Amino acid sequence: MNSEFHLLSEKIDKLAELAQFLRRENAELRLKIALMSSENAILTEKMQQAHQRVSALLEQIPDPLQQQDEEPA
Repeated sequence: MNSEFHLLSEKIDKLAELAQFLRRENAELRLKIALMSSENAILTEKMQQAHQRVSALLEQIPDPLQQQDEEPA
């Protein structure tokens, strides 16, 4: 009977250790998610800015088809 209590006590200790490990891991993962979300927002903003710059440059390039129509034959 005493050995059964001892085994149960060991299992409870292991379970408590595992729960504590999982809590720490969960906290670390939440921190990583927050950091990656922040990085993702920064990269998204940079992509939008780059898209706007490229779009502005494309608008400045003359349309070759329109130029052909304007040239005398």
